Amino acid sequence: MLKFMTSHPSPPHAVKALPVTHPENFPVASWLCPPALRPAIAAIYAFARAADDIADEGQMPATDRLAMLQAFRQALHNPTQAARFHPEIFEPLHQVIALKALPVNLLDDLLKAFEQDVTASANAWTYADMNDLLRYCELSANPVGRLLLHLYGVHDETSLAHSDAICSALQLINFWQDLSEDIPRGRYYLPQDQAAKLSDAELLAFLCQHAHQLMMSGAPLVHRVPGRAGWELRLVVQGGMRILEKVRQLGPQALHTRPRLRPWDLPLMFWRSLWM
Repeated sequence: MLKFMTSHPSPPHAVKALPVTHPENFPVASWLCPPALRPAIAAIYAFARAADDIADEGQMPATDRLAMLQAFRQALHNPTQAARFHPEIFEPLHQVIALKALPVNLLDDLLKAFEQDVTASANAWTYADMNDLLRYCELSANPVGRLLLHLYGVHDETSLAHSDAICSALQLINFWQDLSEDIPRGRYYLPQDQAAKLSDAELLAFLCQHAHQLMMSGAPLVHRVPGRAGWELRLVVQGGMRILEKVRQLGPQALHTRPRLRPWDLPLMFWRSLWM
């Protein structure tokens, strides 16, 4: 796994980078990411990771989770309060917001997604169809890509649309990768209209094909993001596609076995990145 690079000394008034506390399949601030942006990306990730944990981890009642997420929202919009509420998260984040003119509404969208996680859990995590699920991705995944594009100075509508496609595809791929863990926990990100009429094999094939098409529709973005960030994006796309291949190969067994990226997958991902 590629983790945050926090060993470089920070220049005066720079945002302090925070450590990664959870493993991810896709790099967040790897060695390919422009070094000047790593602390900013780390600050965004720390905020999102902590809020996600509030929504998902532990045994707190839903009312307490929603109250804590609302406190996160207040700290997000009020720097004065942020100094008293998890300063290790919000002080670096507010520095990024000020220095990079970061769109706060995108961070707020992430909180809406986490609140939806809390309220949806009471309804068995059901999503009526793929459009319903993609609306969730608009809050839970797409803001991350748009925040990164903002840091990279990419703002055109075509790039934003491509980013949304990639981020939604990655979110869906993560769901299909985690089926074996999520279903026993009572989570159902599966589109219910398809799940009701297709066999397990047909359903997995449908989900993989849909995610593949969505990812490919956004893949031209790798040519619009400058420098090292563009190469990192190629690896992110190829990492998602490789996981998707593994889900497709497993078929119905993906309901019981979680596919993972292995060290020997990296050469293939690098090779495919070169040819994008």
